[in-house]
Amino acid sequence: MRVYCEGLDLSNAVMTVIKATSTKTTNPILEGIKLKAEGEYLTLSATDGELAIEKKIPADIKLDGEVVVPGKLFGEFVRKLSNEQIQLILDEHNQLKIKYTDSELFIQCQSANEFPSIQQIENAQFFEIKQSDLRNIIDKTIFSVATDDTRPVLKGCLLEEDGKTLTSVALDGFRLAIAKKEITEASASASIIVPARSLSEISKLLDDEDEKIRVLIERNYMMVMVNGTKIITRCLGNKDDFINYKQIIPSNFSSTITVSKAQLLNSLERASILSHVGGDNSVKFVVDGSLLTVTAKSEAGAVTENITVSLSGEDLTIAFNISFFMDCLRNISSDYITLKLNGQVNPCFIVPSEDKDEYIYLVSPIRQIY
Repeated sequence: MRVYCEGLDLSNAVMTVIKATSTKTTNPILEGIKLKAEGEYLTLSATDGELAIEKKIPADIKLDGEVVVPGKLFGEFVRKLSNEQIQLILDEHNQLKIKYTDSELFIQCQSANEFPSIQQIENAQFFEIKQSDLRNIIDKTIFSVATDDTRPVLKGCLLEEDGKTLTSVALDGFRLAIAKKEITEASASASIIVPARSLSEISKLLDDEDEKIRVLIERNYMMVMVNGTKIITRCLGNKDDFINYKQIIPSNFSSTITVSKAQLLNSLERASILSHVGGDNSVKFVVDGSLLTVTAKSEAGAVTENITVSLSGEDLTIAFNISFFMDCLRNISSDYITLKLNGQVNPCFIVPSEDKDEYIYLVSPIRQIY
């Protein structure tokens, strides 16, 4: 293999694909990045067995070839060469020479034959959606996935599309987030549970623009391609393996509260300073007519703030995990939010006062201790 390429192109590609390398593995090959020189492109690939990322960069290929370089070492070195033109030369002993200006580095590599094959998805069912919309529903739900291994299926978001709408759902047993956006085209209805880590990497590549992106689904795999970067992920199942979240949402509520999002979020952020210091991370809401009183206590002290609200229904007192509540508010763009409740032991549903069908968030109450 003999390749000439720009250092900036190579550095950016390495920083993109290295996120799919494995950091905890008994198979050292999964810590590497595969380089494949063919035609007019150098293709970089990495996988940990669940997530795979491929990126092509233009290159002057003098001799085709492929090899697996140690990911961390190669990445750290190439990142320092972003302003240089680089020459990559592979010998028959899998030793890669990196030439730049009048200097060179030798790295011992592994054979590409040992690198696991990456699932390719081509003639699969698909749907198309604006990049900005896909990024939006990922970011508005991904923070609610489970982080422990008790129920692995909850470590991902359920993506459901019915030919018109894409719905993303995440829950961890304490909270639930549902976001919806319209799709522009679909070959068939589909549902798939995508690992949160994979969705996070996809979101980072998406632009806040109206340019469309095609999402391909084949059996238990999903693929997207953005600006020359291909992400393929093995998924965790489909809606039959997920909790029936639609049964969780009641049709009637005993208390409905409309409040300024900014006022409530600012109040919670101040209260969290105390609840995080020697406290239990809880916050108490007392709703009495048009007044919402927010209270937090800890060994360091106590804070009480009053906010004017619009209440329809019954007064109540209820307590929540303050971090869960703030996570939701930070992902709502509406100026006002509506809290829907059925007493102090049932979950609180939070929706934007505008576009109510686009985003629903549920947070379970905690036992009141003060």
